[in-house]
Amino acid sequence: MNIVGERQIKYYHLYTESPQSKMYLDQMLEITKRITLVEGRTKTIIPFLTTMRYSRQTSEISGVLTPSICLILQGAKKLHLGHEVIDYHAGDYLVSVIDIPASAEIIGATKQSPYFGLRVEFTMEEIASVVMEAGLDFKPRNKKLNTGAYVGTADEGLVETFYRLLKLIEKPDANRYLYSLMKREMIFRLLSGDSGHIFFQQVMMDQQDEGIGKAIAWIKENYAQSITIKELAKLSNMSVSGLHHKFKTVTTLGPIQYQKQLRLYEARRLMLGGAIHVTAAAMEVGYENVSQFSREYRRLFGSSPSKDIKAFRNSPGVEEKHSQKTHN
Repeated sequence: MNIVGERQIKYYHLYTESPQSKMYLDQMLEITKRITLVEGRTKTIIPFLTTMRYSRQTSEISGVLTPSICLILQGAKKLHLGHEVIDYHAGDYLVSVIDIPASAEIIGATKQSPYFGLRVEFTMEEIASVVMEAGLDFKPRNKKLNTGAYVGTADEGLVETFYRLLKLIEKPDANRYLYSLMKREMIFRLLSGDSGHIFFQQVMMDQQDEGIGKAIAWIKENYAQSITIKELAKLSNMSVSGLHHKFKTVTTLGPIQYQKQLRLYEARRLMLGGAIHVTAAAMEVGYENVSQFSREYRRLFGSSPSKDIKAFRNSPGVEEKHSQKTHN
């Protein structure tokens, strides 16, 4: 296991790939190739399952990780999370348990050897339900918080669960109840694995009436409203220094940076929809000064809002884990 820095952004390599796991991955790849004929995301008949196909390498694309697990079937990605950069490949997965601004790039994909992946969305309520029904009890490893996202290598049980879920696509008459059961099994396997304490940390944070969980929830729900760190700390019953330290540990950003990036991603999503212009988007997400909005937008995305939206529309985007702020 490699733990990078105090934020504990982790890449778990738990095993040497077993023949059974390789068989499941190979069969999932063949199914995904058959049902994913266009670039980008393809929705499936299973409401929370999406397939991905990209036939060329991409530049770094910014977005917001939302609660989900993304498994690579073929190809590789580079994740930029805070100050850390993590490479991951076929058989590896990315999990996020909260909304976290991040960026990623697809590495080495070609028309002859495209990138293929699977994405399963979940909610904190679903995770909490599995914790309660399974009677899981977590002993804290230490008093430190963990970043709410990590990369790991899927063990045989998790790969098999993905395989059985994907196979249901070939059975259109499969009951939705089976989808739900397999999703819950997937969550259970993640909770039971080496990283289960990260899931449990977020469940506990969501159930608390104060603390860092409340601060994150407030910003997610009220990102267009102005608030100072002092006011947010008082709302969360924390000191200013304690709030800033814990917030940055979990999200990789300070509270004001986190709010600013959520605003900018939402503005980008609104403009990409085509029904709103730059000034209206800035006002919608809480900016009073369009010039300030444009400066901060350029700083995050590398070009002005109008140029960025034009370029984004004219090129394939990396959306497997970077949904444009429609909290999954």
